[in-house]
Amino acid sequence: MIEAEGLTKNYGGKAAVRDVGFRCEPGTVTGFLGPNGAGKSTTLRMICGLTPPTAGSSSVLGMPYARLTNPGRQVGVLLDASAQHAGRTGREALGVSAQLMGVDRARVPELLERVGLERSAAKKRVRQYSLGMRQRLGLAHALLGDPEVLILDEPANGLDPVGMRWMRGLLRDFADRGGTVLLSSHLLREVEATADQLVIIGNGRIVAQGTRDELLAGTGTIVRAATDDAALAKALRAADMDPRETADGLLVDAAPELVGQAALRGGVALRELRAAEGSGLEQLFFELTGDGDSAGGDVSAPTPTPALEATR
Repeated sequence: MIEAEGLTKNYGGKAAVRDVGFRCEPGTVTGFLGPNGAGKSTTLRMICGLTPPTAGSSSVLGMPYARLTNPGRQVGVLLDASAQHAGRTGREALGVSAQLMGVDRARVPELLERVGLERSAAKKRVRQYSLGMRQRLGLAHALLGDPEVLILDEPANGLDPVGMRWMRGLLRDFADRGGTVLLSSHLLREVEATADQLVIIGNGRIVAQGTRDELLAGTGTIVRAATDDAALAKALRAADMDPRETADGLLVDAAPELVGQAALRGGVALRELRAAEGSGLEQLFFELTGDGDSAGGDVSAPTPTPALEATR
């Protein structure tokens, strides 16, 4: 369980994070989304006791993080994969952490194998690791104490597609066994494929939160013609729809049945017609956070739509 209530952080009289509040339940993965500078990392640092809030409070497992007796045994944290001793080997780094936490060192080789750092990699100095390897070692540190909660900041950075798929499975399995995951990321499709809950932050303030299905409901339809996309676009415009090109096809702000009827009236055969899903999340993200050039601390913030506000 993770709870944040009214978290605010000011730097030099300017708010980087303003009145942030949300809750992460056991058995779920919560995706914490926002453009660079929106306040994601600052919020996670406040939850983990590394940055004192100007106002507000947070708790993990029912108490402030700093009051946990042995936090590494209860909460696995990965905030910066580069913040590891460059002169130690992966096995040595994990072994030191095990000793500090009072964890059986026998878990070290088991975890290194679990995160995909085979014996040769475990013997290398961390300075020789790629970013993806450091991420894997950071995840091993987070899992070392067999925690109930994971708090991860951009854990997919540097991972290749195989690594991202592996991480999705790891986090999903952790949550399915009753764990709580709070995952910060700017990789929308990765989060959409993993998260049960979404929290979107822009300009330091929460602009939407709710279940994935709640937030993506009504975000549009993806449609592709069997042979003639130009004719399809023309048919949609004739039905007062405004199709927009995406990598997946034409995105339309209308229900799939209405889009299908417009294509039928235009005599256009379709090869794909579906709810927007990932493209809908991308559309929602940019509608709520602007053009992505968010600068934390801006006094103004995007105004949630009434439908999204109702989920808060």
